[in-house]
Amino acid sequence: MQHDREATVDEDEQKWAAWSRRPGLEQEWIRQNNVMYGGLIGIGIVMVQPFLTATSLDVSSLICVVAFSIAIPLLAGLVLVTHQEAFERHASGSKLVTIAQSVAVFFAFTGIVAGFWHVTWMAGVGVLVASVLAVAVHSAGYTRLMYRGTRDASAPDGSGGSDDTEA
Repeated sequence: MQHDREATVDEDEQKWAAWSRRPGLEQEWIRQNNVMYGGLIGIGIVMVQPFLTATSLDVSSLICVVAFSIAIPLLAGLVLVTHQEAFERHASGSKLVTIAQSVAVFFAFTGIVAGFWHVTWMAGVGVLVASVLAVAVHSAGYTRLMYRGTRDASAPDGSGGSDDTEA
């Protein structure tokens, strides 16, 4: 049983390695990151704006403002990095950049949830639930494309060796 699981892991790693070598893939990841960072900066500016002139902040609005005060500068730095990565045609691979990505997205997400929570707790919960679903949808689509791309790349005639057309 253990051998079967190891064989599956090895097979998955081989598929990932084949898929991740596809031409232009790294540039697409860079473009997608840049769109995400810019979008999160825009969301942050819009969400924080009403709180800038408020005389007092409740807990959720304070969390929103503080979270975006951390996220926006990090996201701006990441936009600059992705522009340089696009120019150089490869990702930086820096551990500091990877950490900054995680921290920036975490605080932006926290700011978004807190901002909606400020309006009503139901909106905050709605953002949390919808975000979990969005990650699941993205993961399912991404994984499906990954394995489809691997099959297509591995078949000698490019057919992928399968008539599988389900979504």
